[in-house]
Amino acid sequence: MSKVCDICKKSTVYGNRDTHHHATGWAHSAPNRVHKTRPNLRTAKLLVNGVMKRVKVCMKCYKSLSKKGSN
Repeated sequence: MSKVCDICKKSTVYGNRDTHHHATGWAHSAPNRVHKTRPNLRTAKLLVNGVMKRVKVCMKCYKSLSKKGSN
């Protein structure tokens, strides 16, 4: 199951989570972790080439579709 928006191609973003540990020297440095930020996806039924299909869309695209009246 992919974690990608079918409209805007928004996907998982990786970043560093740094803890600010005031230590002296490298032996006592703070641990750094990599964390993931995933998009808030939702399934929606859209008319694609004359056929109703279920697509995964992020909430930003879903809100813009609902404002336009397509959803």
